[in-house]
Amino acid sequence: MELTTETESYYKNLQDLSLPEILFDINLEDQRVPIAVRSALPQIEALTAAIIEKMSKGGRLFYIGAGTSGRLGILDASECPPTFGVPYDLVIGLIAGGDSAIKKAVENAEDDPGQAWADLQKYSPTTQDVIVGIAASGTTPYVLGGLQQARANDIVTGCIVCNASSPVAKAAQFPIEVIVGPEFLTGSTRMKAGTAQKLVLNMLTTATMIKLGKVKGNKMVDMQLTNSKLHNRGIKMIVRETGLDAKTAEALLKQHGSVRKVIELVKPK
Repeated sequence: MELTTETESYYKNLQDLSLPEILFDINLEDQRVPIAVRSALPQIEALTAAIIEKMSKGGRLFYIGAGTSGRLGILDASECPPTFGVPYDLVIGLIAGGDSAIKKAVENAEDDPGQAWADLQKYSPTTQDVIVGIAASGTTPYVLGGLQQARANDIVTGCIVCNASSPVAKAAQFPIEVIVGPEFLTGSTRMKAGTAQKLVLNMLTTATMIKLGKVKGNKMVDMQLTNSKLHNRGIKMIVRETGLDAKTAEALLKQHGSVRKVIELVKPK
């Protein structure tokens, strides 16, 4: 029998386990996730390369998903501007049911196969863009319909799913299948499946931004200095890269507002 995220858990009568047993078993299951992600590295590379190609020519990256999957896409998209200094409309996350579904589940929102494409129309997607569907089960109508419509309009598509040979994977040009197996709590895909999806999303955008030149060495030189912690981190980056003292680095950062600008000013290429 093929094991899926919906297959009944190996663990029975969870209420009878002690607290240490529950935590140990959850951790034991979580250890399967990075191994499953490693097995999907060739697929992850293929989709990342496609994203890099499109973004290098001015394209955008869209995520579409429902429930936990949709929230994870929005999380990754929202973290790109402060981390890499990119516009907020470069990586965009959409969730079935709209923004209200981020905090509260919207009944039946994921069941409309036409809604994702309708939601995308606000952004006028083109063949320069990439649309990635996120769906643990690989069957979510919102995601499946969105990818099918995107392909019908010659837009590059990818997906992140956690079951093998799913309809969503078959609809995507660049499927990523991270097979994590049954969840500790049967069907609760916010657990291993959600962790796997987050790891893959980290890889997609981080690798893309590195190859697009948004990182110098191993540092976030284009990050937005939105609070004192990040401002202080920027000063430390400048000190390490240039050898300037902290006071001078702080003055230059205040003047130019960008770690990259200060480093390039002091250490021109």
